Formats: sequence, structure tokens, C-alpha cells
Amino acid sequence: MVVRRDSAVGEQNSGGGKKPAKEAKGAAVKKAAAKKTAVKKASSAVKKSAPAKKAPVKKATVAPKKATAAVKGVPAAQPVAKPPTGESHTALVRRARRINRELADVYPYAHPELDFDNPFQLVIATVLSAQTTDLRVNQTTPALFAKYPTPEDLAAANPEEVEEILRPTGFFRAKTKSVMGLSKALVEQFGGEVPGRLEDLVKLPGVGRKTAFVVLGNAFGRPGITVDTHFQRLVRRWQWTDQTDPDKIEAAVGALFPKSDWTDLSHHVIWHGRRICHARKPACGACPIAPLCPAYGEGETDPEKAKKLLKYEKGGFPGQRLKPPQSYLDAGGKPAPPLGA
Repeated sequence: MVVRRDSAVGEQNSGGGKKPAKEAKGAAVKKAAAKKTAVKKASSAVKKSAPAKKAPVKKATVAPKKATAAVKGVPAAQPVAKPPTGESHTALVRRARRINRELADVYPYAHPELDFDNPFQLVIATVLSAQTTDLRVNQTTPALFAKYPTPEDLAAANPEEVEEILRPTGFFRAKTKSVMGLSKALVEQFGGEVPGRLEDLVKLPGVGRKTAFVVLGNAFGRPGITVDTHFQRLVRRWQWTDQTDPDKIEAAVGALFPKSDWTDLSHHVIWHGRRICHARKPACGACPIAPLCPAYGEGETDPEKAKKLLKYEKGGFPGQRLKPPQSYLDAGGKPAPPLGA
């Protein structure tokens, strides 16, 4: 009896008990599959929503397009050259000095373009050159110095007579006052002699640093940088400095060259500005230093058209001096005509 019960129970457990185990296993498999499906759906949902996070990146890419459009808006006829990126001070010094060497080969006869025989004539002529050309001054000073050859003579002159002589130079009343006051100061303070020191020259009426350095460099052989309108324009075009104040330009450019080069450098730059690198329309296509110039393209680049823009001896015309040095004449330069010729 017991045995049968045990076997009956065993049969129940071995037959009727096996079904629930399989069902449990199947349920577990179904649950795992359901979890996998849920994970896949969740990951696909995350992937679909990912572009929303990239939206700010798309907005950031719009700005360069606007910048490109602005660059395209620059007129092609007058392209604005970009400054050399990452140019070190040493590289700037080398580039500046190379430009000066090239200009020295182009203008080996460069000289002050005011006629003078002594320091007194040069300081007076330089004061008169404000707001006019050196040519007009050179055409006017012969009559002035013929009548008033010394500071004493000019200081004691009749202002109206001086004004009449200086009329062709423009602003003749103001200039008469300046040169007569300057002459008087030379007589009273320096014994009728032009001083050879910067600190003394700038105390004279009508004499600033520019005029003082013209006199020191060309009458006394003392180095100085002449920062006139041509010099200012060209050194900024060449990106030697971005300063606009003449004194700061003088300091910035002076730091790029040895002091012994200053006077000749001034002549080279000013001559180039007067003949080729003009203010309104530089003759880029005829410029001998075009490969070194960051501003190439601001003017006429066609070689034939650019040649027509050249002035003075570079264009086959007379220079500004009535009495130019022999080196200028030997190079094919022509003297300027006298007033009224």
C-alpha cells in the first residue's frame, strides 16, 4: 500500500508537475524578449531625438556664411590687402630694410627737392613748402633770397613786399609772418645762425619736428626722419606701423632702421610717394617693389595704364628743382622751369 502511494505521488510529481516548470521557463523567455524589445524601442527613440541636441551646432555654422558674404562685398577693383598674419618684429625689420634697399636702387640720386645753398635758405624754404609743392617754392625763393639773403635782411624787411614775393606759394600772409619771425629769432637768439640742434630748431616760429629734421639731415648731416604726408601714407600701406600721429610714426619707423639710414630712408620713401605710390591712385603695375607691398592692388595694376601715372623723371617729366644735383641730371632727370616759364 505504501509503495503504491509513493509511486502514485511520484507519478503525480513526474507527470502533472513537469507542465508548470515549462510554462515558467516560457514566461521568463517572453519577459526577456519583451525587455529587449523595450530597450530597442528606447534606443531608437533616443537616436531619433538626437538631432535636436545638434541644433545649436547648425546655428553656429550660419555665422561664417555671413562673413563670407561681407568679404565678397569688397569691390574687386580696389582689393584691400590683409596684413601679414603672425609677422614677428624680426620679420618686419627684414621686410622694411629690404624695401629701403630696393628703393635705394630705384632712386640712387634721391635728394631734398628744395633748392638751397645754406642752412638759412633751407629752413626758410621748408617753412614755405607747407600747403604747396616744392616746385612752387623753388620757383619763388630765388627772388626772395636775392632781395633778402640773410636773416638780418629778412627780419628787417617790409612785410607787404615779402607778401608780394611769397604770394605764389599760397597762405602768403601767414608765411610772411612765419619767415620774418623766424629770421628775427635767429638774429636775437642765435647770432643770425641756424642752430644745429633739434631742441633749438623747434623753438623757432613755424618750425616743427618735420622741418627740423629736413634741416638737420640735409644741412648739417645729422640723421633724422622726415614724416611728411607721403611718408605717413606709404609706411602705413607697407604696414610698418598703424600709427597716425607723426611723432609716433617717427618713433615706430626709426626703431626698424639704424640711425645712419634715417635721412636717406626719408628721401627714398618721399620720392616713391611723389612718383609712383600716389595718394589717390598708386601706379601698382609700374611699381618696382610690388612683390614686397602688402597693399598691392589698391591702385592701377595694368602695366601700360600704370606707366601713364608716373611723375617727374619716372614719367619723363622735369623734376621740382631748378638747380638739381648732377647725379639727378646724369640719371636722365630734367631741371624744373623757372616761375612763369
